Formats: sequence, structure tokens, C-alpha cells
Amino acid sequence: MEKKITIFTDGAAKGNPGKGGFGVVISYEDKVLELGGYKDHTTNNEMELKAVIEALKAVFVKKIPVAIYTDSKYVVEGAKGWIFGWAKNGWKTKAETDVLNKELWQELLPLLSKVEIEWHKVPGHVGIIGNERADTIASDLAEGKKVILYNGTSTAYELNIDDTSYDEAKAKDRSDARKRQGQKAYSYVSMVGGVVQTHATWKECEARVKGKQGVRFKKSLDASNEKEIIKDFEGS
Repeated sequence: MEKKITIFTDGAAKGNPGKGGFGVVISYEDKVLELGGYKDHTTNNEMELKAVIEALKAVFVKKIPVAIYTDSKYVVEGAKGWIFGWAKNGWKTKAETDVLNKELWQELLPLLSKVEIEWHKVPGHVGIIGNERADTIASDLAEGKKVILYNGTSTAYELNIDDTSYDEAKAKDRSDARKRQGQKAYSYVSMVGGVVQTHATWKECEARVKGKQGVRFKKSLDASNEKEIIKDFEGS
């Protein structure tokens, strides 16, 4: 069987932008190495990208194929395609604006030519053990918590990161939720002080609920969905 290095990465920014951190878990043969870092003002995308860069800097000297597991579409699509067009275009977008996180993309580009990467774009927070640990490292560092990073044998490591399976039902629910968020609203439903109202726009709904305690609000996608939400709110 071909040897392979397995890497799990994640990034976090509390406030996005805000205080952030990145987390990495690297598995190779009988060794596990964790990496992490903190930045005072950053974004999720910047930390996701930083995690991959630091991971590749740690492993490319081995000249062994790498499998990277990340929930960042930004990183995967950027590293597999966008980055090469940006480099040819002087690190400008098609709109002739500077590429966001340009310095990090420039740092990543030469690393991509030094290692064979198998990209795995995975759902976030669905139980992939290595990614959950990377997320914990990133989030804890972003929150200023003390994090002990592991560097030792895989047998002494408490997590079974060889298991990359995940909860497919939870992943589907998250995917469906993202799709619903992107759909155009039929209306918005709010409940304040036990009184339910519908609103034609988010601005109207926001004005009613903003700054108040114990409120509920939700976007409806059609008339039937609106009735379901009202029934749910009134029964709560």
C-alpha cells in the first residue's frame, strides 16, 4: 500500500473578522502531530488558508502524497484552480482588484508544486474525528484558551483519526439548511411577547425583534411554510 500523509485542517474567527485561530492534525505512519496558531484580527478564510499552508510546510520535505481534509470551499477551489489564474494575472481578480489574502496565496503556490495533494472537501461539524479536533484547536486558540498540541505516537493519541466517516444525515441537514438560507424569502415571521406577526421584508422583521429578549423569528419560503412556522411559534 502506498504511504500517505493525512492532514485535517480548520480555521476560526470569532466575529469574522475578529480574534482567530487555526488548527491542524497530521497523521503519518505511527506518528501524530498537531499544529495551531492565533491571530488578533483575522477572518475564517484567512485562518483556513493559514492552516493548510502550515501543514504543507511541515510535511512537504517527505515527498509523500498528502490527503487534506477541510470543510473550506474557499481553500479547495482556490488551491485547485483560482490560484493559477491569479498568479498569471499579477494577483488580480477578473475585476482587476487585489486578491484577498494575496500574501498567503503567494506562500501556498510553491508548496503546491512540491507535494502531490488529494483534496477532500468535507462537511463541517458532522463527526469527522480529525476535523473536529482541528476545529477545537482553532476555536480554543481564537478564544484565548490554552491548548496543548500533541506530538507523539498514534497509539498514545486518544482519537481515532483514521476513521474519516461522518454522519451523512447530519451533513444533508446542514446542506439543506444552507440551500434554504440562499432561497428568496416568501415572508418573515416574528414572535415578540407571544404575539406572532408576518413581514414582507427582513428589514421590517429586524426592526421588530432587534434588541428584545425572548423573541423568535424565521424566514418562510412559501405560503405553506409560513403557516407551519406560525403554528410552531404559537405552540411554543
